[in-house]
Amino acid sequence: MQNDVSLLQSTSLFSGLSEEALAGLLARMGAVRRSYNRGTVLVQAGNPNHSVGIILSGRIEAVRLAPDGSRLPITRMGPGGVFGDVLGGSSLCSPVTVTACTPCEVLLISYERLLCPDGTAAQQQVLQNLVRTISDKYFLLARRVDLLVLKSLRAKVSAYLLSEAERAGQLTFRIPFTRAQLADYLNCDRSALSRELGRMQREGLLDTYRSSFKLRDPDALRKLSQ
Repeated sequence: MQNDVSLLQSTSLFSGLSEEALAGLLARMGAVRRSYNRGTVLVQAGNPNHSVGIILSGRIEAVRLAPDGSRLPITRMGPGGVFGDVLGGSSLCSPVTVTACTPCEVLLISYERLLCPDGTAAQQQVLQNLVRTISDKYFLLARRVDLLVLKSLRAKVSAYLLSEAERAGQLTFRIPFTRAQLADYLNCDRSALSRELGRMQREGLLDTYRSSFKLRDPDALRKLSQ
């Protein structure tokens, strides 16, 4: 666990904790480290989930099945990602399936132990962090809904790429999806997405190669995204 302290301190859940406070808190909570092979299901849709997970290495993906049986990707996470923080406190079953995209290691904490007050400043800090993390994810979900209700594919692509550029802090960036995964995320056909990106590149709006993008005319993209 010692090698993972810096990573854990950088997460949304344990931000602001000293190494000593973090180590003591994890021990009191009974945190356990688990290894998973690629393709292993960590959380199954339709089943309850009562743990919070922090990714130490590897990547995971959360997917929800649409009524027609298609896969709707919700999020992908790498080291430092926190999952189960929204689902763990619910009495309802998980609406998403979380799967290991690669071999990964995860730190698991019982949600009940996470919420159990122990009177320490570290525990209070974690509870504040948890509320902030859940709130941030709510707004990310709202942004995703705003994206999906846009009528045209071009508007969806423009809005998504502008949000990724804002996240990266620059106009040249990489997205966390392959072309097929991006089509799933935008709820569109992969061929239609490729054609649209090709047209937008020829029109001088952007440059793209695989998962890399450069926005050449962000002002035009903003108009298209409205």
